[in-house]
Amino acid sequence: MCLPYLIMEQNMIAAMVKRVREILVFFVLAILSKAIGTKPHSRTRPPSESVSNECLSWRLAVEANNVRGWRTVPAHCLGYIETYMIGGQYEQDVNYIVQQIESYVTNLVMGGDGMDAWVLDIDDTCLSNIFYYKGKKYGCDPFDPSSFKAWAMKGACPAVPPVLGLFTKLVDSGFKVFLVTGRDEETLAPATIDNLHNQGFIGYEKLIFRNQSFKGKSAVVYKSEIRKQLMEQGYRIWGNVGDQWTDLQGECLGNRTFKLPNPMYCVP
Repeated sequence: MCLPYLIMEQNMIAAMVKRVREILVFFVLAILSKAIGTKPHSRTRPPSESVSNECLSWRLAVEANNVRGWRTVPAHCLGYIETYMIGGQYEQDVNYIVQQIESYVTNLVMGGDGMDAWVLDIDDTCLSNIFYYKGKKYGCDPFDPSSFKAWAMKGACPAVPPVLGLFTKLVDSGFKVFLVTGRDEETLAPATIDNLHNQGFIGYEKLIFRNQSFKGKSAVVYKSEIRKQLMEQGYRIWGNVGDQWTDLQGECLGNRTFKLPNPMYCVP
């Protein structure tokens, strides 16, 4: 075979291999996007300084519980909230809060009777729903119970890394950790249990779901009753951690409460 034809054939083969690789990469990305239930999403245009300042004030008011019962993130704050959640500041804030919790834990004197307890929320405390809310414009779209249920049943929530580290430290230190969630026991228990275990949340004392006896009751009433039951059993609740103010309000709150940031949604 002549050299020019050989070179031409080699170039054609190389081009075909490159094209096949491109197709495979696109196919894999499509599968991953479908697996996490999100559509391809490009970053929104960075907000102007005046919008950023206004949305920063809104977020701080939300975290301080001065804005209550809000249903959606203001539409003009989409870019700001997106940047906050995935640009590094959210992770830094969570890390800082967990450091404060761990400092508090270090100075606790346990009773030694197996009754020292902590209460942790699950959604956006132990497990992150960032992939789901990315498809909901980070909370600018109204909450959709059916859509969230379908997402939760996939069991695809990643752990919130600092909270997983805190959880492990609490368990290793001898605390009884109770995971209390507003998720429905009948429909979401199996997927949630598998999700927690797959992400490393192993060794908790009990995982408590909302059941039929709490149907129609507010989050504050439900979680207050659960904590009350624990204290009536003799447990000393040294700490209570959640991303919603309704996780941390009501009765039997424990010795201290710790609020993690979440500007994407509000549980009334």
